[in-house]
Amino acid sequence: MTEATPYDDERAVYTREALARLVLSDQATEVADSAAGLVGTRNDADAGLGGRASQALQLIERAEQTLSSAVIYERERGATWAQIANYLGVSASEAEERYAPAIRRWNEAFDEPYKLDETRRKRVPQLPTAAYDPDWACVQLDRWAFLHLIGIDDQQAVSAGLTKSDPLSA
Repeated sequence: MTEATPYDDERAVYTREALARLVLSDQATEVADSAAGLVGTRNDADAGLGGRASQALQLIERAEQTLSSAVIYERERGATWAQIANYLGVSASEAEERYAPAIRRWNEAFDEPYKLDETRRKRVPQLPTAAYDPDWACVQLDRWAFLHLIGIDDQQAVSAGLTKSDPLSA
């Protein structure tokens, strides 16, 4: 284990399931924002020929990252590979083979939340930002949801549903 970080105590307040859900929420906002960027037509003339195809490809890549995060979240929730595979339309072994590397990176990041860069002076988080700094993520995601979920007057639409760690088990 590496030395302590300023975010360790904040992260410890949340279960791994909650941290995985924050990552999923964060990535979902990126997909939504990317998709929204393809809606307007006013600036199409400013984009080079093929530019919108590039944006659509980035949207797909973000969606694939989000799917990977959704699988991590479902595994943290206790879903089996068979349960996940059922929704993906593949076999359990195919689902596990495809997402096992992401699960492994997720698990390893909890053992070593950051690595030092080549200068050995700067910490490089190994966890996605939303899991590394969950308090910041909650503020940002609650704000995003409040501003984008029209008709939902909930200023804690994301953070209120997260599972907190049992302080007695720490």
